[in-house]
Amino acid sequence: MVVGWLGIAMLAGGVLIVLAGLLALLPSVLSLRRRAAAFSGYLAEEQQALLELAQERQRLSAELAVMLLPARTLARWLRHPLAIALIESYRRRRSRR
Repeated sequence: MVVGWLGIAMLAGGVLIVLAGLLALLPSVLSLRRRAAAFSGYLAEEQQALLELAQERQRLSAELAVMLLPARTLARWLRHPLAIALIESYRRRRSRR
């Protein structure tokens, strides 16, 4: 009968040790929870900043496309076979002189 009570006492001691360990971890867990919440807020701010940068990049890209339109048109004209032939004829005339 003593052995039965001894087992129950050991079980209660084990439960108390586990509870003491959990209580010792509680401040660390709460600190980690606060840091995780702060980090989550930081990530939300950074995500918003990245979204704004992506929108700005898209706006600038569209603006650049509009600004380069005359240069692209000129380049397309200069690649035309008749324009190339005309430029070559001017080169030949210049080299004769």
